[in-house]
Amino acid sequence: MLTSSQLRGIFPATPTPVNADDTINVGASKALFSWLLKQGIDGLVPLGGTGEYGALPRSERIKFAGLAAEAMTGKGPVIAGVLDTGYHDALQAGREFAAAGVDGLLVLTPYYTNPTQAGIRDYFLRYADASPVPILIYEIPYRTRIAINPEILHELSRHERIIGMKACNTDMYHFLRTVAGVDESFTMLSGEDTLFPLHVAAGAKGGIVVTANLVPNAWRQIFDLALAGKTEDALALHRRLIPLMNMAFAETNPGPMKAVMDLIGVDAPRMLAPLVSAAPDLTARLRKELEPLLQEFEGVPNALAS
Repeated sequence: MLTSSQLRGIFPATPTPVNADDTINVGASKALFSWLLKQGIDGLVPLGGTGEYGALPRSERIKFAGLAAEAMTGKGPVIAGVLDTGYHDALQAGREFAAAGVDGLLVLTPYYTNPTQAGIRDYFLRYADASPVPILIYEIPYRTRIAINPEILHELSRHERIIGMKACNTDMYHFLRTVAGVDESFTMLSGEDTLFPLHVAAGAKGGIVVTANLVPNAWRQIFDLALAGKTEDALALHRRLIPLMNMAFAETNPGPMKAVMDLIGVDAPRMLAPLVSAAPDLTARLRKELEPLLQEFEGVPNALAS
C-alpha cells in the first residue's frame, strides 16, 4: 500500500503517446517509460492534464495506466490522475486504474458544479473511504476555478487514506498556510514547474513536474539543492530552465512538449482533439533550447539531438 513516505522526489506528469486513431501508441509509451527510468525518476503520474485525460477514450486510459504500472513494477509508485467531474464516474475510474495496477490516485477537485467548501470536503472524504488505493488531492484552480481553503486541506490531511496533494495553486501564501497546518503524515508535492524550488523550500517533499519528462536530471539537481537548503543555488539552476518552461507552456500543454520528444527517443507528437500540435515556429525554438540542455544534463549526444 502506497504511503506518504514514498512521495519524495521527482514524479514526471507524463504525456500520453497516441496513434492516428487516438489509441495508445504502445511502442512510444514504453520508450518514454524506459527513458525516464534510466534517468532515475522516483515515480510516474500518468493521465492528468498533461496526459490529455478528458480526450482519451476510457478504455485507452485503463490501457495506459496498466502500461505505466507494468513499467514501474518495483521501481517506484504510479499515481494515476482521475479528472472526472462527478463522484460516481471518478470512483469507477479509480477502481479501474487500481485494477490495472496503479499504486495511488490523483483526484481532481470536483468542478463545473461550483461546490461549497463543505461539499469539497465531503467529496474527498467519501472518495477516500471508498477508494481501493490511497489518494492525493489535485488542486489546480486556474483550470477548475475551484480552490480549497487551507483549513479544509488541514482537515482532509488527517484522513489515513488521503496521503498528499499536488499543489498547483500559484498563490504562495495559500501554499504556506496549507503547509503550516497539514498532518505530519501528509505530503505536499509541488505541481508547478515554475514555482518548484520555492515550494520545496517551503515544505514540499518533491514535485509532479511536466518538463521533467525532458530533463529529469536537471530537476533532480534543483530538488537536491532546494532540499539541502541551498535555495540560491536551486533558484539559479531553475532560472536556466525558464526559457524551456516559457516555451513548453506557450501553448496548451502537452502540445509543445510532445512536438520535441523525439529528441529523447519518443516519436509521438500527435494530440487529441480539441488540442492541436504546437506551431512550427514554437517547435523549432523549443527544439533549439532543449538540445543543449539534453547534452548537459542527460548526456544525450549530438547525434540524437539533431
